[in-house]
Amino acid sequence: MDLSSSQFLKTSLNGSLEDYFNILVFMCVAFGLSLLLVLLSFWRGPRRPDLEKLSPYECGFEAFSDARLKFNIRFYLVAILFIIFDLEIAFLFPWAISLKDIGIYGFASMMIFLSILTIGFIYEWRKGALDWE
Repeated sequence: MDLSSSQFLKTSLNGSLEDYFNILVFMCVAFGLSLLLVLLSFWRGPRRPDLEKLSPYECGFEAFSDARLKFNIRFYLVAILFIIFDLEIAFLFPWAISLKDIGIYGFASMMIFLSILTIGFIYEWRKGALDWE
């Protein structure tokens, strides 16, 4: 039996697309359920704002309408410190997993990296960037 190229292509495509049908159904159910739950909570949820709910949250500033208001530099420094130490953890985990494979060169390069970060942290600490006065 001789199949033409278009028939072969249709047969192979149908076989491969059928493999992904379960994933498509799962994604549709997940999207539909999440949309239903969000709309249900919006529709049925209580809307009783009070003074505590409208108060400043985490940043310490009152709500404002002007986006050009100057922020204290300490907020930026804390954000930069968070990013630095978050990246440090992101590099430390794979390094610790593969330490046996990378040898002394990998160990030395990570110690240099950690030394530079430690020096930067000590510098910020001594400059008083972490003091909240």
